Amino acid sequence: MKKIITLITLICFSFSLVACQNMTKQDAGVIAGGALGGLVGSRFGGGNGQVLATVGGAIIGAAIGGLIGHNMDQTDQLEMQQALENNKNNQSTSWKNPNNGNTYQVVPKQTYYESNGTPCREYYMNATIGGKPQQVWGKACRQADGSWKVVS
Repeated sequence: MKKIITLITLICFSFSLVACQNMTKQDAGVIAGGALGGLVGSRFGGGNGQVLATVGGAIIGAAIGGLIGHNMDQTDQLEMQQALENNKNNQSTSWKNPNNGNTYQVVPKQTYYESNGTPCREYYMNATIGGKPQQVWGKACRQADGSWKVVS
């Protein structure tokens, strides 16, 4: 029962942060990473161990997601936007940022539509930031202006 309450609390907290205005790319990375880390962590252990794994996974995921979000500049965001808009499912796009040497690989996964008709895509990202490899799963939805916004 505790694990369910913890997971529900984590999900509610993530959604409350998503609703905040003026969210930065780092904020979006923290939310996506934390939610994914919590979900992955909830799959391990049992009883109190599972609760600790969920919380630990959320913390680690938030840290990794925040790092990736913080380090993506406008060039990187444009590359990601183009991949989400133009790539077929499982088609990879890779680039190296000439300003900081960070490398990214984005693989858009399935495309689906929200109940209001908004197109969204799940994606997987590998990044090497400061020589350290990072991995993130996320979801982005197309906005009215045609841009893609990370929502989890």
